[in-house]
Amino acid sequence: AGTGMATARLHARGADVIAVEPGEGMAAEFRRRLPGVPVVRGSGNALPLADHTADLLTCAQAWHWTDPARAVPEAVRVLRPGGALALWWNTSALDVPWIAEAAARAGRHFGLDIAAEKRNVDARVADPTDRLGLLRRDLRWSRRVPLDTHLANLGSHSLFLTQGAERSAAYLAEERRHVLAVFPDGIVEEAYDVTLLFATTAPTTAPTTATPPAPTA
Repeated sequence: AGTGMATARLHARGADVIAVEPGEGMAAEFRRRLPGVPVVRGSGNALPLADHTADLLTCAQAWHWTDPARAVPEAVRVLRPGGALALWWNTSALDVPWIAEAAARAGRHFGLDIAAEKRNVDARVADPTDRLGLLRRDLRWSRRVPLDTHLANLGSHSLFLTQGAERSAAYLAEERRHVLAVFPDGIVEEAYDVTLLFATTAPTTAPTTATPPAPTA
């Protein structure tokens, strides 16, 4: 569940949500942001939930941290008959020129190939070890946000969280200058590709009385 970005939207739509998060720091931030939503410690590989208790199981931007050989059976165990599993990832739309340039700067700064990282996620999505027959949909979406929101979102990515505060702050300060050159009014138009995987478990069927076979000569 991370800090609860997807959870907050599900909760706002009226869903009765239980969040699962393995990290102590993320769980603490989740509780601060969403004090009215329960969060329990666990992971997709070992969900701390009873059998057949959930109508919908979601994993936003995190399925690649699971072992699908364990996480898929766990999803089947937790979902009610006819329940649904929904997985999704947002990745930067690298065919947009300013976004491609920003990704190249991040790659140089942190010594990574951002395009290759995106391909790795796509490959993992395209070949899941599923027993549910996951369907895939790819969608493009965009939003306009203040520059500070854009930079705060960048700073929340695991790439920056693992690099240390000083190194990340230096990058974000330089990135502010580059982005302002493209959006001088301070309103940034971000574009993303979202990949959605969706499947449902088999519904329960009522038992029927078998008709005995007709006698044969």
